[in-house]
Amino acid sequence: MLTLDQLNAASQAEFTALLDGVYEHSPWIAEATWAKRPFHSLAGLKLALAATVRGAVHDVQVRLIRAHPELAGKAMVSKTLTAESTNEQGKAGLTDCTPEEFAHIQRLNADYNAKFGWPFILAVRGPRGLGLNRHEIIATFERRLAGHPDFELAECLRNIHRIAEIRLNDKFGVVPEQGNLVWDWAEKLAAHSDPGFAEQGQLTVTYLTDAHRACAQRLSHWMREDCGFDEVSIDAVGNVVGVYHGSDPGAKRLLTGSHYDTVRNGGKYDGRLGILVPMACVRALKQAGRRLPFGLEVVGFAEEEGQRYKATFLGSGALTGHFDPAWLDQADADGVTMRQAMQHAGLCIDDIPKLKRDASRYLGFVEVHIEQGPVLNEVEIPLGVVTSINGSVRYVGEVIGQASHAGTTPMDRRRDAAAAVAELLLYVEKRAGSVPDVVGTVGMLNVPAGSINVVPGRCAFSLDLRATTNAARDALADDVVAELARICDRRGVAYRLEETMRAAAAPSAPAWQARWEAAVQALGLPVFRMPSGAGHDAMKLHEVMPQAMLFMRGLNAGISHNPLEAITNDDTDLCVRAFQRLIEQLAKNPS
Repeated sequence: MLTLDQLNAASQAEFTALLDGVYEHSPWIAEATWAKRPFHSLAGLKLALAATVRGAVHDVQVRLIRAHPELAGKAMVSKTLTAESTNEQGKAGLTDCTPEEFAHIQRLNADYNAKFGWPFILAVRGPRGLGLNRHEIIATFERRLAGHPDFELAECLRNIHRIAEIRLNDKFGVVPEQGNLVWDWAEKLAAHSDPGFAEQGQLTVTYLTDAHRACAQRLSHWMREDCGFDEVSIDAVGNVVGVYHGSDPGAKRLLTGSHYDTVRNGGKYDGRLGILVPMACVRALKQAGRRLPFGLEVVGFAEEEGQRYKATFLGSGALTGHFDPAWLDQADADGVTMRQAMQHAGLCIDDIPKLKRDASRYLGFVEVHIEQGPVLNEVEIPLGVVTSINGSVRYVGEVIGQASHAGTTPMDRRRDAAAAVAELLLYVEKRAGSVPDVVGTVGMLNVPAGSINVVPGRCAFSLDLRATTNAARDALADDVVAELARICDRRGVAYRLEETMRAAAAPSAPAWQARWEAAVQALGLPVFRMPSGAGHDAMKLHEVMPQAMLFMRGLNAGISHNPLEAITNDDTDLCVRAFQRLIEQLAKNPS
């Protein structure tokens, strides 16, 4: 098996020969990367190779893509694939396509080449390394055929790097065992889904449904039987709580976790990754017979998404003492109140106030989460250190103009409500885009009872404004509201606007952010700092104790709240190892 010591001591020619076959017919990548020695980790080598490709000019990148064979193409038929490609396409079952499947792939190949000018590239061994099936490959092919050329070029290169990563693992004899464990747990947990979605193969787990309670039971079982937690319970709001005591059971604890509920038709890793990664760390500690100078408390929060009831952060809010008893009387779409759902699940509502944690008994809170965005995917870095969770403010509003005949009302005499909102939308886009790490969205825009031949008299809309600091958030909100007033005054229309939510920014505690940074650096990875545009359970714990988050890269442009949400076993393995590094640091210096 290949070792880093061999590579670091090799001449350029030897280095290139040792990495032969990692990138298809492209020895120039290894040749150029040789100068970046020494490599202190396999992850660092992978990033260096990817950086060499990223630094190449466009034509060279395209030649790299064209060096790869078509999926189930002429090279496969004529048996002229490289040994690596033959193995990969064979594992994916492409050598066993039915005549109909083979013909369909040939048509897709022709259409893709005609549109983009290069072959479709997909890491057919997949995110777990075991191989995608033919149906998954064809579905991905069809989806990406509709993509933009710039995105497809980048996506092909990302898949080439994933192919190279798996080939490097084979050369080094490396198996990402911790990543495989977490990936497999997530797959098994995703077997539970709410009625109406399960039948369609969609993942939906909302608060206290049968699927939700089945997830809680499965997490409890794994914590107790597979990982060796000392205490495992399901609390009065449905949180799954696992405690692994320190060498002194009375010592302070590190609190961690995330949520196991999902949005409707969501992904397998949002929230759940932050439960499963620390579970894997506890499992490793138990197998090694080790105790830390502090305890680990891992919480699978029962609710964060606000899908069944209009109550978000219900699980983490209970731990900070912010569970609102008024929520109990909320009814879901079927008329079932939260109180009734809790009673049906056998939860003791009277015990909810007892869930509030004494912050003085905890060192702090850390959370691992899939990024839910494209940034890490685009820069080809597996882990990102979160600097702050954005503060946000939301509004719902309506512009009221005058409905009139589309044919007989002159353009200069219209009181068009939709045009006013459209102008506001463009202002939000421009204003938010003018400041780093500030975002603004008009997510809902509706003309009630609109007609194709009627000038809109009313237009309802929403505003979602976010920034890394409360000051930047408030400045954005003030400017947007003032611009709405100016637009409406100039156009002769009226408006109403209601603030529906305001959440404070949650900057990472400097000491805890530094611990994540040191953990990432120890893996041979660069420290990439980034804000979180999405809300997380860490926002609630931030109200009572120091917190910091670590993001992990997602596939498919980092898409989340979507069935295409995906991660690799290699990235997940790095995430587990980063968490292990953090707790090892903490064991040496808990102050």
